Amino acid sequence: MRRLGVIMSPNDDPNEAEGVLNPASARGRDGQLYLFPRLVAKGNESRVGRARVRYDDQGDPCGVERLGVVLEPEESWESNARTGGVEDPRISHLPALDAWIMTYAAYGPLRSRPGLAISEDLEHWERLGPLSFAYDPALRTDLNLYPNKDVLIFGEPVPGPDGGLCYAALHRPTWDLSWVDPDEQLRVPAGISETRDAIWVSYAPASAVESDPSALCRLFGHRQVAVSEQPWEKVKIGGGTPPVRVGEGWLHVYHGVDGHLEPNTDHQPNVRYSAGIMVHDPDDVARLIYRSAEPVLQPELPEERQGIVPEVVFPTAIDLRSDGDADVFYGMADSRIGAARLHIGG
Repeated sequence: MRRLGVIMSPNDDPNEAEGVLNPASARGRDGQLYLFPRLVAKGNESRVGRARVRYDDQGDPCGVERLGVVLEPEESWESNARTGGVEDPRISHLPALDAWIMTYAAYGPLRSRPGLAISEDLEHWERLGPLSFAYDPALRTDLNLYPNKDVLIFGEPVPGPDGGLCYAALHRPTWDLSWVDPDEQLRVPAGISETRDAIWVSYAPASAVESDPSALCRLFGHRQVAVSEQPWEKVKIGGGTPPVRVGEGWLHVYHGVDGHLEPNTDHQPNVRYSAGIMVHDPDDVARLIYRSAEPVLQPELPEERQGIVPEVVFPTAIDLRSDGDADVFYGMADSRIGAARLHIGG
């Protein structure tokens, strides 16, 4: 992965007082690429903005034209007594719906809960609601009790747990409930030994979603996909960019975290976020057919090592190019947005 530079930094807008970071991206009907950055106002209150990407003469992204705000924390489940926010959006285009789905983390009374919104023009967004996870007797747990984030939607139907076509969603539940009660222990589902945050997948029937997009909010068939393996991701892993279809399968850039987590702290001072690659089996997206042993991107530049949360590269958006490679957009130290070129070909 080759860095292309910083393409968005905070300006004097109060909505950007504490950073611009972790954007979604999507190609509009006009062929233009749009970013949907997380804008952080004073007090850690987040909104989702909209910006058109500008390119230089070599065809590399080099900046943005700001186009306002498209989503604010307006629902009761998107705010809490201290602050609120609609955070870290990701966008997938669903051709069968001829629409875009945005996932985001709603920072509400129960911390991060995934929300979904839909748009037909990338400008006006309608909330579909918070995600809910059907009870699975085999897991002997209710996933709705736990904070969850980093939701990524596969843009096309894939085989579900029973072989039927489904839309799949990667997500990242957190089993630590000590923020509710300091005496509460980690409570992982039955049959799961990994207590660190890991990547899971859940499903919604394709026929139901294509009849009513809100069906995408009701997920079933929960399965663990990947856990921490390498030293650079020993604390936890989570999803990054929405999966895109390449020759071998579904590729997504994920994040891994090393360091030490401070309990009940929003801005972790002692962690290091890096990025790796996963490729999911197209016949069973819960199975990986490739995973990079080393990071493809890690904090090196001053903009990635110094900021609201230092030592962070956090990929959240990807745009496939006509030459077969991809542009990846990522948060830099929770303060700015950078771009990098991912070489996919052999």
